Amino acid sequence: MVRPYRYISGDGHMELSPEQWRDWVDPKYRDRAPRAVHMPDGATAILVENSPLKFREQHNPGVAPEDWSLEQHIDIDEMPGGGPPEQRVHELDVDGMDAEILFPTTACSDWDNIADDDAYLAMWHGYNEWLAKEYCAVAPDRLLGLGVMPKRGIDASVAELEHCAKLELNGVVLRAFPSGKNRLTSEDDRFWAAAIDLNMPVTVHSAFDVARGEYLGRRICTYASKAGPIASSLAVYGVFDRFPQLQMYFAENMIAWVPGWLETMDVMYKKFHYQYEKLEGMKPLSRLPSEIIREHCHWGFMDDQFGLELMAQFGHLSVAKAIWGHDFPHKPTDWPHSREQIERIFAGVPEDQKYQMTCGNVINYFHLEDAVNIPDEEPRAAKAGV
Repeated sequence: MVRPYRYISGDGHMELSPEQWRDWVDPKYRDRAPRAVHMPDGATAILVENSPLKFREQHNPGVAPEDWSLEQHIDIDEMPGGGPPEQRVHELDVDGMDAEILFPTTACSDWDNIADDDAYLAMWHGYNEWLAKEYCAVAPDRLLGLGVMPKRGIDASVAELEHCAKLELNGVVLRAFPSGKNRLTSEDDRFWAAAIDLNMPVTVHSAFDVARGEYLGRRICTYASKAGPIASSLAVYGVFDRFPQLQMYFAENMIAWVPGWLETMDVMYKKFHYQYEKLEGMKPLSRLPSEIIREHCHWGFMDDQFGLELMAQFGHLSVAKAIWGHDFPHKPTDWPHSREQIERIFAGVPEDQKYQMTCGNVINYFHLEDAVNIPDEEPRAAKAGV
């Protein structure tokens, strides 16, 4: 089927009750899956094994910032983005979006507290099954789901990557280095090779908690977004050199910080790489880290007009490597007015470049081969009568 696209958000989230997907977990472990607890005041809390009860706060899509409240706990099924897939499709229509990339809930880090490996892996396996076969299946050309990788070693990561490829999900999300360790290891190469063989797009949302430690990838990144240390490590430890086909999309990181980071990274690499070659046997690079990053890394952004202006002025980041997203249903979103945000921040940007960053780059990165461009005509929201 040929799908005409004009606007695709490269950053949406699945803030849903676990009751929507827990029946897809292996029955042997289903009673250990996260569950929703409905409180007397109507709020929803999420109960995860070995974790404190977590209340779901209002993410506030469509609410003016002056009316936000961290204490406003809500019924997750009633908030925008929290309902069934048919609701999500309607919310895309309201926002004038043709499709969106769907990252997992921010609460999924609590699932890592499930101690039993088999039970833990069953959660991710079941979630990915549900995402592909039930949720995204309602509108597979509009709800573009990303499978989530577990953090229980390289064997588990490669197995779930292969599972997601069989499910024909649009890509996968890493929440740690594939081995699950707090730094790159030789084990991770199995995952990069498998991702290339399977033609599966790999993403990181913002960053992951284990990108820490006194090693070169962090040290040369004295100032950057949360994803900077990860991208730096992939470059300076030769991952992109060993796997020249590997690309990485870092969602929701903005782009205005990139030029200073690239320059600083090169300066610090030139000073420190001799030390790390002696300490760790790291191989010297044939190019500067900034050149490698420009070739292999893609960056997601939201309301970042200054970043777009810097790109136009300095050309430090290719238009082909920048992906706009509306971050629905999280607080920063402009939903249901994303089209207005786009017109504001892309003012003065040539139409072909605007199309690339609000649609074309997602099509290319996530292999939406059946997509075609359409003119920017009447907004979808107007056609939907909202």
